Parts: sequence; C-alpha cells; structure tokens
Amino acid sequence: MIIIFCGLPGTGKTTLAKELAPLIDAVILSTDKIRKQLIAKPTYKRHERELIYDVMTLIAKYLHKARKNCILDATFNKEISRQGVIKKLGLSPNQVFIVECVCPEDVIISRLKSRRADWSDADVSVYRKMKKIYEPVKGMHITANTLQLPHITAKVVSQIIKKNDFYD
Repeated sequence: MIIIFCGLPGTGKTTLAKELAPLIDAVILSTDKIRKQLIAKPTYKRHERELIYDVMTLIAKYLHKARKNCILDATFNKEISRQGVIKKLGLSPNQVFIVECVCPEDVIISRLKSRRADWSDADVSVYRKMKKIYEPVKGMHITANTLQLPHITAKVVSQIIKKNDFYD
C-alpha cells in the first residue's frame, strides 16, 4: 500500500511518518531528503520540484510492485499534485491512503522556529507562502491532528489503515 502524507510545513508530517512506518512495515520517501541528496543547493523552482516528485514517484512505483508499503512524505499542497501522483503510480484510489496532517498555527510556527539540522529548509516565511496556496484534501482521507503525541497519532492512523487495507 502507499500512504501519501500531505500538509503544510511544520504540521509534523515527517515526525508522524517516522512513528507510523514501523507499525505498518513501510519505507518513507521524503521529498526534502531526496532533494538534498540529489541537489547540493536547491532552488525550489518548478522544474526542480517536478524532478523531485518524479523521482519519489518512480521509487514508490518500484516499491509498490515489490509489495513494499511506502509512505510519501511531501507537502502535496494542491489536489492536482495528490491526484497526479496516484495517476502516475497507476493505482486506483482505493490502493492509496491520504493522510492530511494538521495542527494549530501557533504550534506550527513554534515548530518551524525551533527546527535545527533538518532535511527541510521550510521556515515561517515558507509556511505563510504555502498557506496561501494550500488546498485541503477532497474526498476520502485520514486527518491526523499532530498536536497529539506522535506515537499515539501513529497508532490511530495505523489502525485505520489496517482496518481499511485494500492492498491487492
């Protein structure tokens, strides 16, 4: 199965993904990590972003064919990007879980201000820019309130996923 994590910077996507992965025996593919490993000085321009998402999608496709669970950790700030990755993976919507991470803005800002030695370069200014263009998830998805302790939220998300696993 493939789980798409989406949400604004600082909502706890990566933290939750790290807690969830061992519960569902999944590999995490992070756009932040892929970007930093492929590009020494990222510019975050459109062509670069498309490359990173294409690399992540290709790896996810191979992992899915090998029947390995996979978490895609990225902002996926537009509905078209979420649906686009599902289409590129060649999967039906019931083969993918979308987890939208949310939490109060004051918590997000506090998290972003305290980030140190992280794969992500997102700061408060990036958050504010992304907030203006972020589109909430339409359709079936899991909303994860990351204000809760990550291991508790991960356990709840894993139970929902296991209960509704349509993996072929």
